[in-house]
Parts: sequence; structure tokens; C-alpha cells
Amino acid sequence: MRATLFAVLLSLASAAGYALAAVAQARLAAGAGSAGRTGGATGAGRATALFARPLWWWAVGLNAAGALTHVAALHYGPLTLVQPLGALTLVAALPVGAYYERRRVSRVEWRGALWTLAGLVGLVAVVGPATPGDALSLPEALAVASVTAAGIAALVRRGGRGLRLATAAGIASGVASALTQTVTASLARELPGGPMTWWQTTLLAVLVSVFATGGMLLSQAAFRGGLAAPLAVVNLANPAAAAVIGVALLGETFRAGPVGWLVAAVSGAVAARGVLVLTAGHPAPVPAPRVPEPRTASTTP
Repeated sequence: MRATLFAVLLSLASAAGYALAAVAQARLAAGAGSAGRTGGATGAGRATALFARPLWWWAVGLNAAGALTHVAALHYGPLTLVQPLGALTLVAALPVGAYYERRRVSRVEWRGALWTLAGLVGLVAVVGPATPGDALSLPEALAVASVTAAGIAALVRRGGRGLRLATAAGIASGVASALTQTVTASLARELPGGPMTWWQTTLLAVLVSVFATGGMLLSQAAFRGGLAAPLAVVNLANPAAAAVIGVALLGETFRAGPVGWLVAAVSGAVAARGVLVLTAGHPAPVPAPRVPEPRTASTTP
């Protein structure tokens, strides 16, 4: 029970770090979108300009801090507990985003936050006990990575914009969490089959870095259409991907048998409704002012 409580506290700290990073990324994405509409740099030039901005590196640092506390949470709690708490990122981002937008959080947004919290409380109440020794084997991890990479490529290929990019970002982050759990269990020598060799652990660590970085870049691209809707989709796709892995491959389950599964399903629906309310209640971003094109001087004969 103490380990579960520690996992919850670490998950809350992780959600706060991710929320601050998401707000910073959304501000950067809005600026990049405005530059694109007004004839600014595109492609590699836009990426170079993004990396040159201090706010981007603040976002990277906040994401790294959120990831580190998330790794610690995964060491003390199961995937089915830690990942749903990541939805609190959306709730935490509300007041921060509203502050930078110089507005108040609306009643609809707070209502959505309460729905989300209620669903998360229900999920935490029926989640199974922490079993940090459960982790993917190397063949399972490679299979999950391959299937995920193919799915992300398909999402990006099909006109990868907006919510598709957000879905891909959430899936990438969820898989990175599952692979991280295997790496930490191996380093702590808690894998059921014993620790992996150094090259196996290194390979999984590289995959974690690829999926985590890919998730961040995909979410950055998705935030060009605003913060609320893409962040909501990321927070739905992330725990969904992790839950599939946890239940299908790690043997994680919920308390009270069929009743626990029913409560988990209802709680998930409640949390999803909260996310949708948050998405619908977020005001549309104000379009950037258009810069008038310079007029060419006309000559008269």
C-alpha cells in the first residue's frame, strides 16, 4: 500500500512537469504557426529557429523532469495505475495555459476537470497491487516496438495532422513507459528471468529514447492547432496503449474480479467524458493578425 501511495505522489509530480512543458510547447507551436502563415521560415529553418529558442529547452527540461519522476513511479506502481494518472496533465495545464492566455478558466473547463478526476479516482480504487517485478521480456519489447513504429508511421502517413499526430504522440509515450519499466526492472535486478545483458539493456534504453523523443516532437507538431484537443487525445492514447500492454502482456488486472473490471470501464468512460468536456470547453485560439503585404510602387507613363 505504501508503494502504491508513493507511485501516486510521483505520478502527480510527473503530471505537473508534463503540464508545464505542454503549455510551453503550445506557445512555441502557436508562434511557429503564425510565422508559417505570415511567410516565415519553414521546414528545417523552422526547426532550427525552434531549437534556438530558450523556451524550447525549458520544455525539454520539464519533459525530462516529468519523465524521471514517471520512471520512479513505474518502479513503485503498475502500469495500469501510473498511466491513467497522466491524464492529470490536462487538468494541471488548464490554469497555467489560461494564465498565459490572460483569461480565466471557464466553468465548463472546471466541470471537465472534475469529471476527469472522478474517473481517475475510480481507476485508482480498483487497480491491482503494485508488482514492479513484472516487465516485458526482450522479445516482447521488440515486438511491441515494431508494431508501435508501424502504427505511428501509418498515422503520420495518412495526412498526419492535428489529432492523428496527437494519437501517435500518446501511443509513443505509452510504449516508452512500458519499455522504461523493463529497463528499470533489469537494472534493479528484479526481472523474473534475471537481469538482461548490457547490450540488451542498452538496446531497450535506445528504444525508450526514440519513442520518448518521438512522442515529444509529435505532440509539438500537434499543438499547432491549439493545446486542449491535442493534449486531451495524447492523455487518452497514452494510458490506453499502456493498459493494453499491461493487461495483455504483463498480467496486470483490477481488484474484485468482474466487478473491478466493470468499475474500471465506467471510470474510464467518466474520465473520457471529462477530457471531451475539457476539449469542448476550451475557447478557440485567437488567430494571429495578418501582416499586410508590402505594396510595390506603381509608375505612371
